[in-house]
Amino acid sequence: MSRVVFLEDRCKGCLLCVAVCPSQILRPSGRSNRNGYEMVEMSPEGKCIGCASCAFMCPDVAIRVFRTSPAGKRRKA
Repeated sequence: MSRVVFLEDRCKGCLLCVAVCPSQILRPSGRSNRNGYEMVEMSPEGKCIGCASCAFMCPDVAIRVFRTSPAGKRRKA
């Protein structure tokens, strides 16, 4: 399973990443960053496929996707 990391201070809560996620595993977290914007999180039961659609869509470059390679090692998308 791949992993999504949100750079919280860069996020402005636009939710574009939520809209484009084909696995529908991203959601608003209910928490705000220090700028007052609501953060996004990956649902605990979510299985990220590592497509990086969320990262490509993010206008604030606030998302990093780490894909799991077949050997189990993580690499940055």
